Amino acid sequence: MTETILSLDGATKRFAGQTAVSGFDLAVNRGKITGFLGPNGAGKTTSLRMSLGILKPDEGKVSLFGRTPNAKTLQRVGFLPEERGIYKKMKAEDVIIFFARLKGMTMPAARKAAREGLERFGLGGEARKKIKDMSKGMAQKVQIIATLAHDPEFIILDEPFSGLDPVNQKMLEEMIRDEAKRGKTILFSTHVMEHAERLCDQIVLISGGRKIFDGDVPEALSQVPRRVIIETTSDHDLRQVLDSQGIIAPQEAPDGLKGWTIELASGSDAQDVLKACVEAGVLLARFEPMRAHLHDVFVELVEKSNREAV
Repeated sequence: MTETILSLDGATKRFAGQTAVSGFDLAVNRGKITGFLGPNGAGKTTSLRMSLGILKPDEGKVSLFGRTPNAKTLQRVGFLPEERGIYKKMKAEDVIIFFARLKGMTMPAARKAAREGLERFGLGGEARKKIKDMSKGMAQKVQIIATLAHDPEFIILDEPFSGLDPVNQKMLEEMIRDEAKRGKTILFSTHVMEHAERLCDQIVLISGGRKIFDGDVPEALSQVPRRVIIETTSDHDLRQVLDSQGIIAPQEAPDGLKGWTIELASGSDAQDVLKACVEAGVLLARFEPMRAHLHDVFVELVEKSNREAV
């Protein structure tokens, strides 16, 4: 049976009479990578803080490892907050040891974990450098190492890719995959869809403090229409050629060509469109089925949610 590590049931949080999160449900299952997605100000950080007991919900319940979040359950969690907070005058190794000791590690074990973590992230030669003398990206890697030093069962990362260059973003993605392979449960928030699309078993999308999608990546991608882009040298009106294939609209094309976008109808696919064009004698200069991306889902569902909220 699947074990739920974290659950929020109807969680609601208000600040000064304004609702930041409303009736929010979330289930994070053991061993899964869950992406918590939404635009800035959607309620992601507030939800994560309720998950850890930093904030108490005004309504609803939160369960972490089957209990209300407390000091004991939090020992099993590694949390990287959105607002990075490490002591700038401390040396990198000492910062990691400090946070590991707060999680109950012995000094020898904390020192070993710090050195191994710094090596893993390419900072082995920076162990005695002060945080204030490091680049923003290097300092963020130190905080990620501190988050993982006590080998937590459940890893929560709030906007972990923010501030990292592409090379270090790739390194962080690899770290997340490695931790998942080791059986760790991972929840990370982001508004950059590419990371979630590559990494996640589960996608949860929040907008305006409300959950608007919860499922896997294929389910998410099915939320947006499938499209085909066509450019042709023919004078055919594809609205007539493809009248049963979906929504057909002209689009810009290079000189000498006519462009069309086909939004495929349910039950129709790109091969049906291609067959109809060939049978009608349409001369194709371009025929490109467009793969949906999580970014498209994000935009589509957030805009729909905003319209419904008006």
